Amino acid sequence: MRDPLIVESLRRKYQALGPTMDECLRRHWAAAEALELQWGGLSAVAEATGLSLTTIRRGVRELHAPPEVPVSPSSRRRIRHPGGGRKTLAALDPTLLSHLEMLVDPVTRGDPESPLRWTCKSTRNLADALNLQGHRISPGTVASMLKDCKYSLQANRKTREGLSHPDRNQQFEHINDRVYQFLTRGQPVVSMDTKKKELIGDFKNCGREYQPEGCPEETGCHDFEDKILGKAIPYGLYDMTSDGGWVRIGIDHDTAEFAVAALRGWWQKMGQQVYPKAKELLITVDGGGSNGRRNRLWKLSLQRLADEIGLRISVCHFPPGTSKWNKIEHQMFNRITENWRGRPLRSLEVIVNLIGGTKTRSGSRIQVEVDRNSYKLGIKVSDKEFARIRIEPEEFHGEWNYTILPRQS
Repeated sequence: MRDPLIVESLRRKYQALGPTMDECLRRHWAAAEALELQWGGLSAVAEATGLSLTTIRRGVRELHAPPEVPVSPSSRRRIRHPGGGRKTLAALDPTLLSHLEMLVDPVTRGDPESPLRWTCKSTRNLADALNLQGHRISPGTVASMLKDCKYSLQANRKTREGLSHPDRNQQFEHINDRVYQFLTRGQPVVSMDTKKKELIGDFKNCGREYQPEGCPEETGCHDFEDKILGKAIPYGLYDMTSDGGWVRIGIDHDTAEFAVAALRGWWQKMGQQVYPKAKELLITVDGGGSNGRRNRLWKLSLQRLADEIGLRISVCHFPPGTSKWNKIEHQMFNRITENWRGRPLRSLEVIVNLIGGTKTRSGSRIQVEVDRNSYKLGIKVSDKEFARIRIEPEEFHGEWNYTILPRQS
């Protein structure tokens, strides 16, 4: 077993000396260190430096070459030009990496906010699939490419509660296919959800922020809602194509009408400017709450919006217990939470400024507006009203996947 202290010591040496050595000196130094360590030296040096065992063994042979065997200077000191040497498969086959990602992503699982991703497909199966697509690649090379792309094999982790629907993974793949179809056609795709309701006032907000030592920002001891300031209800939309963000902050109730009002605001202020030729719109949402799959008012409100803007509105709900897989959760909401961590949300203006100061992955600021309207609770949609909705369920789980068509005026 290699001593980690020895490997770390070699790594520090290599980091210090590596930039000053050409490839010949590099392999000779690596060979000398391996010989000094004796048993296990080759593997330890390879781990510390990233040099291949073949390169280190070549250095050993050159160091052990007897004096009576002439080694031409051109052979011993041959240095390749910058960019020389055998090219990687990814460089020789420009579509290989993108095809590998397309094979891996639909079955990616685990914590959606983790920077590491893992796949349940074996490298052998991935290599077979790529070979069928015309790429010549081995399972070992697939493993190397996955490692370079920050994929790793990981064990199961208990992060979900409740029962898992038997068609959970099929719905994930269906959503992935629908999103890909819309993006290919240049049509907008948005991820929607309500962020956690926030109390407005002198309340503690989780997280830490730099302050003078011993002078934390003080807040009230109790978290009872202030009847005057109330609470903020941020409803967000994340544009998967443009990486744009939109948040509408309500102050009343989180209802289906409020959710669709946020969608309407996004379309009027952002969507129709970005997609002037759009004919359809895809929404990905979870299966409960104001945008729940059983919510009749949600579908009726979408029908009214479709009539108003003239777009076919397609909806894909995530299966039960998987709302955190919705893109908006880890592409936008987590950035908002990080931006206001440790800051008391003492007024609605503070919330608006903190959300408006948050940037998405590409660096664009999230746009925000306040909705001061009131939304009634308990609105019932009659069978007659519901029957007038032009809804087309899809063959696969029509209760999760459906399209609402504009009605003729």
